[in-house]
Amino acid sequence: MSQTARFITFEGIEGVGKSTQVAALASALGARQIAHLVTREPGGTPLAEKIRALVLESAQETLPMSAELLLMFAARAVHLTNRIEPELRAGRWVLCDRFTDATYAYQGAGRGLDLMVIAALERFVQAERRPDLVIVLDLPIQKALERAHLRNPGAAPDRFESERAEFFERVRASYLARARANPDRYAVISTDRPAAQVARAVLAAVESRQWIS
Repeated sequence: MSQTARFITFEGIEGVGKSTQVAALASALGARQIAHLVTREPGGTPLAEKIRALVLESAQETLPMSAELLLMFAARAVHLTNRIEPELRAGRWVLCDRFTDATYAYQGAGRGLDLMVIAALERFVQAERRPDLVIVLDLPIQKALERAHLRNPGAAPDRFESERAEFFERVRASYLARARANPDRYAVISTDRPAAQVARAVLAAVESRQWIS
């Protein structure tokens, strides 16, 4: 069995339970004494978290879609350089709540930005770095948005949470299409069931790659 550090990302629309499942897999790795880091995007370092705040806050000034895209990759460049790559080089697994698939889904499919531009930025910022496994957590839109609302009752929604259901339909479709196009590197897991069952499915997807047992 390979002991190579692995880079695993969790994707999906709002309310699918990414944070819960990242924590569950982290716990499973810890039980196996596998060193790991849990992080998120946008964010993951102090500077990248400042960029995250710029992207998510509902400010009076308009944030153009092009600026949103560039800020996402700016945060990603900082995150990769200062956190993800050093951890992988040190032999620690990295579990990340969102990565570049989210940019293709949200800014590409959701906002309608040119996918070729996103691909060019991906190559520029990441070089050859791609996740070893992308866990796409999937749930019908209405259920996901209901869960997202219950998660933070009374809280003001951020710029993405404020989007209409049609936006999230496009985002979800993008995730599923990317998974279909590369089944060896993606695992689509329904979260329309208890969280413990989802966690077992996530762990099974990792174990099926023969990285752990």
